[in-house]
Amino acid sequence: MRGKIYLPEKTHEGIKSLTFSFFSICLAFLIGAIIIKLLGLSPSKAYLSMILGSFGNANAIAETLVKTTPLIFTGLSYAIAKRCGLVNLGAEGQLYMGGFLASFVGIYLNGLPIYIHLPLAILAGFIGGGLWGLVAGWLKIRFGANEMITTIMLNYIAQYWVSYLVSGPMMDPTGKMPQSSPIPTSAILPRILGGTRLHLGIVIALLAVLIFYYFLWKTTVGYETRVVGINAEAARYAGIKPTKNALLAMFIAGGFAGLAGMGEILGVQMRMYQNFSPGYGFDGIAVALLGQNMPIGIIVSAILFGMLRSGANMMQLTAKVPNAIIYIIQALVIIFIVAKNIFKIFKRRNVAKSTIKGVDEKC
Repeated sequence: MRGKIYLPEKTHEGIKSLTFSFFSICLAFLIGAIIIKLLGLSPSKAYLSMILGSFGNANAIAETLVKTTPLIFTGLSYAIAKRCGLVNLGAEGQLYMGGFLASFVGIYLNGLPIYIHLPLAILAGFIGGGLWGLVAGWLKIRFGANEMITTIMLNYIAQYWVSYLVSGPMMDPTGKMPQSSPIPTSAILPRILGGTRLHLGIVIALLAVLIFYYFLWKTTVGYETRVVGINAEAARYAGIKPTKNALLAMFIAGGFAGLAGMGEILGVQMRMYQNFSPGYGFDGIAVALLGQNMPIGIIVSAILFGMLRSGANMMQLTAKVPNAIIYIIQALVIIFIVAKNIFKIFKRRNVAKSTIKGVDEKC
């Protein structure tokens, strides 16, 4: 390397960002309460029902964590790409490809002991999503294709691919529904809380957060990835190869999303279906934005979004509030976060213009 680029630790900025995220959540819930009130219903009863539905007992907590698990993975997927200066909108497709390859290994490598079969299926989920993410990275490097467009297009290809498989080559021969054969026990993620659906995936998700942190802040390659994300030209001058880091970041990003698909198939569904994801790939974008692409922030925001999904049905059942309110609250949080980022961009441009104008006046 020609030189090392210093990356200052922006603790103050990080605290400000997290504070704004908390403010965005509170404001979104406040607006949600106003909408519920305008519907002639009780906001306090609605939110209390939602909290009880997501944390009221052991089963409710387990369901919240079940829904939190894929959101952690997809949040990490968006965050690691963003740290490299890329926008990965393809976590949904990468999730499907990870679920597909995990299902394939789970079903067709049957007969292996669980200590071999399960790790192979988990690894297959990571590789399936990683390769799908790598496709978008390669298209950007080779042809200059915008990754936002290619990842969105690849989402549809992955979803239709899974639909084709469960309706044809991988369809359960004993039934007529568009679904695969059941996953054998040796490839199923074990339950970690008896009587609930909480599975080993939550532990893998937390390990993935630790890996995410260690990779970006404790390794040379992770340091280079962050430098590329801040300024690719400066990174190139310092001897770093932005193309190499972009490909690696998209592979890891896809791999994280693939683990989300793996967890849904091996831990929840136990077989592959059409549309087995309710949009976790897209919700992961909101999770990463709200969590400021930071490890702890992603965990907390994933739990929040998991709570919203888990408590929505109870809120609708007991408070008669449509669960669509949950999606409105999610949308409001995203709007506030994005608005802040847009404001920061305009502020930087205005500062730059003022600086240039001042220099011109002096000259």
